[in-house]
Amino acid sequence: MNKFATVLVLASVCLAGVSAQCPRIVTRGQWGARAASTAQLPIRPAPWVVMHHTAGASCTTDAACAQQMRNIQSFHMDGNGWADIGYNFLVGENGAAYEGRGWGRQGAHAPGYNDRSVGMGVIGTFTNVIPNAAARNAAQQLISCGVSLGHIASNYWLIGHRQAVATACPGNAFFNEIRNWPRFNPNV
Repeated sequence: MNKFATVLVLASVCLAGVSAQCPRIVTRGQWGARAASTAQLPIRPAPWVVMHHTAGASCTTDAACAQQMRNIQSFHMDGNGWADIGYNFLVGENGAAYEGRGWGRQGAHAPGYNDRSVGMGVIGTFTNVIPNAAARNAAQQLISCGVSLGHIASNYWLIGHRQAVATACPGNAFFNEIRNWPRFNPNV
């Protein structure tokens, strides 16, 4: 086997190992995102993950989740005047992760943490119920994926949005759930 083929095989094995930890990620192009320009995240890898819910309708199909992403992006850009959707990623109850601003971009999701965090959330309202297993698993896989890819610090801290600013987000039920997740920090 020549050197190029050996390098190609080794790269494939390494990428397979990384992608095995990542959930299915739907790109901006795949969900129909509008063009946007956002700043790079100044502190990388991000030492914080801030968990949210969108406080709207949930979604369980690719089509419904893509529509929710477009709706949220329009609300954030047209209603709030932001440069793009506020979150780095959102997860649907179909088990897919949807690229918002993406890795390495500064979000607009949690004042005081936007320049040092990855903002993730689950599409839907989780005040009285927790997201389904598919969404919870995808969210936890996405965090592990970010660590594996070097976008989230290995010693990151996880918080709920309500710990950064006075809000009900990510909903009482979901907040109580994430308090049991790895690296949750109750003392912000």
